[in-house]
Amino acid sequence: MKLRLAVAVLSFVQVFLAWAADPPLTRTEVIYGRKFGTALTLDVLQPKSTNGYGVIAIISGGFFSSHDAINPGFLKALLDRGYTVFAVVHGSQPRFIIPEIIEDLHRSVRWIRHHAAEYGVDPNHLGVIGGSAGGHLSLTLATQGKPGPADAKDPVDRESSAVQAVACFFPPTDYLNWREQGDDAVGVGVLKDFQPAFGPRSGSEESRAVYGKEISPLYFVTSAVPPTLIIHGEADKLVPIYQAELFVQKCQEAGVKAPIKLDRRPGKDHGWPGMDQDVVLFADWFDENLRGIKR
Repeated sequence: MKLRLAVAVLSFVQVFLAWAADPPLTRTEVIYGRKFGTALTLDVLQPKSTNGYGVIAIISGGFFSSHDAINPGFLKALLDRGYTVFAVVHGSQPRFIIPEIIEDLHRSVRWIRHHAAEYGVDPNHLGVIGGSAGGHLSLTLATQGKPGPADAKDPVDRESSAVQAVACFFPPTDYLNWREQGDDAVGVGVLKDFQPAFGPRSGSEESRAVYGKEISPLYFVTSAVPPTLIIHGEADKLVPIYQAELFVQKCQEAGVKAPIKLDRRPGKDHGWPGMDQDVVLFADWFDENLRGIKR
């Protein structure tokens, strides 16, 4: 464990030092919304040479989100390709639960789309990335993004929260069927330590049966799912690769015409050293499926 941590730290330091001479232009803690008197913020990371497209990076692990977790070095591959990255921080558990967190993400996409021209970004071509809980939220936007109400008082809320391409790591997709059919993980079982994120509706088997569907991207899959890349370790003990397999299968059954790809990593657990290099694959995916550049 210590050796793996040392390798990961060394990899990050090397990336950071190589990049320090030419950092992105950063606008820190831009407010995209408010709730209960609390500001919801994002950072805008913009390369000096932009390609006119935006990628939303969801900063979330275990449905906890912090500005301190924004790591520009990890996003280097996207910035090097010219993508403007919007690093979104959401309301964290235990104060806020998953449905409330999902609303934060819808709001963030609407805000980014409404202000896209200010950052030189095409509002009709937005990608999203995330890992683990951030992967779940990425797929939630992919399956549930939609136009806001036309009569909303705030013009931001009238915008669409849909995204046009997704790339994510090891996402939860079906909390009711975790490692196999019938394996309930709606704040219980293997996810019992994350129960505060699920809230009071995870308290009984009866309520979990309904609630689990409401918060699982799998149950919102339609033929309109955008191009989606999932990278998942086959030895993941927290979020089993079965979760990714279920999502891919559901997309096939729904007749999704967009490319849906599962990149399986033999022997890899819930994260591994060198994941910043996998973001190069994310950049490749967006080049092809967001910008339409064939390689």
